[in-house]
Amino acid sequence: MIVRIVQMTFREDRIKTFTDLFGERRHTIRNFKGCMHLELWQDSKNPAIFFTYSHWESETDLDHYRFSEFFKDTWSKTKALFAEKPQAWSVVVKAEI
Repeated sequence: MIVRIVQMTFREDRIKTFTDLFGERRHTIRNFKGCMHLELWQDSKNPAIFFTYSHWESETDLDHYRFSEFFKDTWSKTKALFAEKPQAWSVVVKAEI
């Protein structure tokens, strides 16, 4: 399993645009082949910082999503709202308590 965490910082006047977009598309993302879990987090101190947190069955499934037309369209709309360059990590869970 792959855990994907993406940090995004938005212009303050674009936060609602992003949350509306995520709300419209979250079910499609969650139902993408291999997506086992999806959450949207917001920083507790800076409301312009968001994270997506998702679980994928495999790197192949994640890549299939990342190179899809749906992702390309969603990402182009999302990145137009950024205040800073996003950061992303793909990690493997090594221990769970």
